[in-house]
Amino acid sequence: SIAAGVNITYKILYNDAVAMTGGQQVGERPEGHSVLQIAESLHAEGAKKVIVVTDEPEKYDGVKVPGDNVAIRHRDDLDEIQREFREIKGTTAIIYDQTCATEKRRRRKRGTAVDPAVRVVINELVCEGCGDCSVQSNCLSVEPLETEFGRKRTINQSTCNKDTSCLKGFCPSFITVEGGALKKKSKSKANSPFELGAMPEPVVPQLARDQVWGVVVAGVGGTGVITIGQLLGMAAHIEGKGIVTQDAAGLAQKGGATWSHALIGESQDAIRTTRVGTAAADLILAADPLVAVNAETLARMREGRTHVALNTHSTPTAAFVRNANWQNPQDDCASEIARAVGLDGVGAFDADAAANALMGDTLYANPMLLGYAWQKGWMPLDYASLMRAIELNNVAIENNKTAFEWGRRAAHDLASVQKLVSPGQVIEFKKRDTVESLVKRRVEFLTGYQNTAYAEQYKAFVDKVQKAEAAAVGKTVLTETVARYLFKLMAYKDEYEVARLHTDTAFLERVNGMFEGDFKLNYHLAPPIIAKKNAKGQLQKQKFGAGMLTGFRFLAKLKGLRGTALDIFGRTEERKTERALIGEYRASIEEVIAGLNAANHATALEIASLPEQIRGYGHVKERNLAAARTRWADLLAKWRNPAGERAAA
Repeated sequence: SIAAGVNITYKILYNDAVAMTGGQQVGERPEGHSVLQIAESLHAEGAKKVIVVTDEPEKYDGVKVPGDNVAIRHRDDLDEIQREFREIKGTTAIIYDQTCATEKRRRRKRGTAVDPAVRVVINELVCEGCGDCSVQSNCLSVEPLETEFGRKRTINQSTCNKDTSCLKGFCPSFITVEGGALKKKSKSKANSPFELGAMPEPVVPQLARDQVWGVVVAGVGGTGVITIGQLLGMAAHIEGKGIVTQDAAGLAQKGGATWSHALIGESQDAIRTTRVGTAAADLILAADPLVAVNAETLARMREGRTHVALNTHSTPTAAFVRNANWQNPQDDCASEIARAVGLDGVGAFDADAAANALMGDTLYANPMLLGYAWQKGWMPLDYASLMRAIELNNVAIENNKTAFEWGRRAAHDLASVQKLVSPGQVIEFKKRDTVESLVKRRVEFLTGYQNTAYAEQYKAFVDKVQKAEAAAVGKTVLTETVARYLFKLMAYKDEYEVARLHTDTAFLERVNGMFEGDFKLNYHLAPPIIAKKNAKGQLQKQKFGAGMLTGFRFLAKLKGLRGTALDIFGRTEERKTERALIGEYRASIEEVIAGLNAANHATALEIASLPEQIRGYGHVKERNLAAARTRWADLLAKWRNPAGERAAA
C-alpha cells in the first residue's frame, strides 16, 4: 500500500497475548513483540501517520516514541482520529493497544496484574433502558433487568472485567464504587452442602472393554468451559483410563460459543477420534442453553444415549447489544433439547442463580453443573479422582469442591436447593396486575416525584380511558397500557428527579449491602450548564465525587420549581420537549377513545405503546424520539383513515 501510494488506514489490534491458547506472549523474541516495535516498523516502512490508541495512555509516559509521525492517544479519541486520517493522503495506521479481557482476568487471579479497586453499579430507577451503554461498550456484562417500570440494565459483577467503557453510555444512572471490595458471603452465615445430611452415592457407569464415553461441555467463552474439560481429563488420567480432550473455542472475552470435547475410554487404544462424533455424546454439560441448541451441539445428541445436564440460565448474546428489546429464548432452548434427547434425558436447574446465591459468584456455576451430572450417574469417573483433579488445578480448591457438592445436592433434592436460593419462593403464584394496583403504585411514585395534584391528574386521565374502553370493548388492556406509558412521560427524568432517585434510601442501602471496606461513590454526569461537547456537539459526561450526594439531596428538595419560571433546567429544548410530549400523548389518546371499537382496538394499543420507544437522555433520547414520531404519524394516519389503509394493502 505504501509503495503504491494507496489512500488507506490499517487497524492493528494488539491484545498483548495469545489468550485462548494459554496466554503466550506476542512474538517469538524473548521479550515479545511490543506495540512500539510495531509502530517503529510502520514508521520505517514509510507510513504517513501512526497513532497508538489505548485505555492506559499513562503507561507510555516518559517512553521514547519512534519518529515524529507516531503518537499516543486515548481510545476515547478513536472516532476523532479516524476522521483525521480520512483527510490524510497515503497509508496510515491505528494500533489499538488493549490487553485481552480473558488474559487480564487470568493475570489478576494470579496476582501478576493489578486488580483495580473500582466497580460500576447502575441505579435502575434512573436507567431508561435505552441500551446506549451496551452500544458504547459492546460488553455482555451489561445485562437486562426486568423491573416494575420496564426493562432496565444491570452489571453482572461476576463477569465484569472492570473495563468501565459502559460509563460512556449517555446516562446518569451509573455510579462507580472506588475502594473496598464486593461483600463476600460470611462463612459463619453461609449455608453448607456438607451440613445438609448424607446423599446416596450414584451408580457410576463402568466402561466395558473398548467402550468410549463421549462428553461435550458447551458454554460461553471466559466462564471456565475449557477448565471443566481439563478437570475431566485429569480425573480420567488419575484413574488410568484413556483420555483425549479437544477444545473448540469462540470469542475469548464473553459470549462466544465454546466447546470442550472429552473422550474417556476403558483404555487409550479404545479412543480413535479426537472429538465426540455425530450422535455419539453420552453426556452434554450444557453450561448455556443457546450454545446447547447450536447445531454443533445438537449433532452430538441422540435419544436413548445422551443425557444433558442443563444450566437454564442463558447469557445475553451480542443481539442484546444491538437490540434493547431482545428476548432471551432460554425456555425455547430447553424444549428443543428435550425434543432431541427425550424428557428423561434432561436434568435442568438454574446453576447461575444457585452459584450466585450460595457461593456469591456465578463463576462457580460450571463446577456445580459437573457435580449435578455426576450425582445423576451420568459420568464414568470416581468422586475421589474428580476431587483430586480439582486440587491439582490449584484454583479456589475449597470453593470448587463446595460448588460440586451443591450440584450433587441439586441433583438429589432440587427443591431444598431452590428453597435456599429463593427462600419462600420455591412455588410462587403471582397474581396478574389489576388496573387499580398498577395505577396505585404509579400514583404513589408521582406524588413523590412532584405532588398529590400532579398524581391526581394522572389518575383522572387513566380513569377516563378505563370507562371509555369498558363501554366500547369491555376490556382493560388499553387502560393498562395508557397507565404505564402516560406515567413514563409524566415521570420524565430531569435534574431534580435524577437527584431524588440517586438519594433514594433503598438504592443507597443496596450499594452498602454489596460492598465492604473503605469505599466511596462517584457519579458520572453531563450537566448541560457546564458539560463540554464533543466534535458531534454531544454533551460529554464527567466524574463527580462523593460530595455530589449532598448536592443531590439539596437539588431533590427543589422539585417544586419544576415547570415554573424559576426552573433554570426547564428552559432547555429537551425539557420543553418532554413537557410537550405529555400533552401530545394525551391528545392522541383522547382521539383514540372517542372512536374506539373492537375493530380498531389493536391499533389503539399500538398508539398507546409508542412511549416505549422514547428512551434515554440527551442526544440518545432525541434520536429515539425522532423514530417514534415517524411511527406515531403513521399510526394516527391509519387510525383516521382505516379504509385507506385497507385499500393500500
